[in-house]
Amino acid sequence: MNVTVGDLPPTFTTQSARASGLHPRDLYKLRDRGEILELSRGVFRRADAPTPDWPDLLAVAYRSPVAVVCCVSALAVHDLTNEIPPAVQVAVPRPRRTPTIDHPPTQVFRFDTATFGLGLSTIEAAPGETVRVYNAHRTVVDLMRLRHTLGEPLAFAALQRYVRRRDARPGEVLDFARALDVLGPVRTALDIASAG
Repeated sequence: MNVTVGDLPPTFTTQSARASGLHPRDLYKLRDRGEILELSRGVFRRADAPTPDWPDLLAVAYRSPVAVVCCVSALAVHDLTNEIPPAVQVAVPRPRRTPTIDHPPTQVFRFDTATFGLGLSTIEAAPGETVRVYNAHRTVVDLMRLRHTLGEPLAFAALQRYVRRRDARPGEVLDFARALDVLGPVRTALDIASAG
């Protein structure tokens, strides 16, 4: 079977290319000729495919399908920060093994299995290709939970920015805070942010 670039999906892995009948040496020839781009080790994108909005998130999602975009990376997705995260931040459920991804730089958090699925949503990282990400409500609560690690100024700024949005739902933020056992600090910060 003679596989061409057009036979491959827009984003694919070495494994899926092999399953389609493409030999690894041919895969790397296509990369060297610029017909495909390597997003991360073992993750490729056709050069003729539409440019992804979130290429790093797409690459990490292919490397670790169970991972969910979280923290500062999720803030960026939801337009709740002007900071550019130095690494793609994702969560995996405990006790799952933490994936090791060098490129793009990735920081992995391990979240409790019982609450891992709370606030799970998706974004379109590239046309027709989705990536799992925590919704805005969960994200601001996670920043408050991790404020001693990621920084209180970042957490409070994200919460203030969230409160100013038209689609802000402080009640849902409190529901997530209750479920994630951080209700007191979030309620206090929410009161301050709402008054400001």
